[in-house]
Amino acid sequence: MAKKKKAPGGNTICLNKRAKHEYTIETRFEAGLSLQGWEVKSLREGRGQLVDSYVVFKNDEAWLVGAHITPLISASTHYVTDPRRDRKLLLHRREIEKLTNAVEAKGYTCVALALYWKNGMVKCEIALVKGKKLHDKRAAEKEKDWNRQKQREMSVAAR
Repeated sequence: MAKKKKAPGGNTICLNKRAKHEYTIETRFEAGLSLQGWEVKSLREGRGQLVDSYVVFKNDEAWLVGAHITPLISASTHYVTDPRRDRKLLLHRREIEKLTNAVEAKGYTCVALALYWKNGMVKCEIALVKGKKLHDKRAAEKEKDWNRQKQREMSVAAR
């Protein structure tokens, strides 16, 4: 029996595109998320946003702050849903120590890049990042435009 291939990016719930524009990404980590039932159902519907979300370290734990998960209309009426609550990130102790040392000592920031499904669980891709200067953003934009122009010229020449 042949296995069906999943579409690339089919497991992605949401991306933080702004983070790739604002920061240079140094190191990536995969973390689990501690979620409530209504949040998982909302994420299955694709109702998550990571814009302006970041990671905070308190009491040797990592917390995702600023992520917005919109509750479904069918969420229970007797249950209070807070779409912007802080969510605990599930990481190994060594990973948390490595991240906290980098954030405190070296001037890095820790942000969430993506939410995705992995084996039926919601995972969050977080990264250590450094802020880009304005001239770095301009250079990255120029390079992206140049690559796009090269692709156009190559496709025209191939015809």
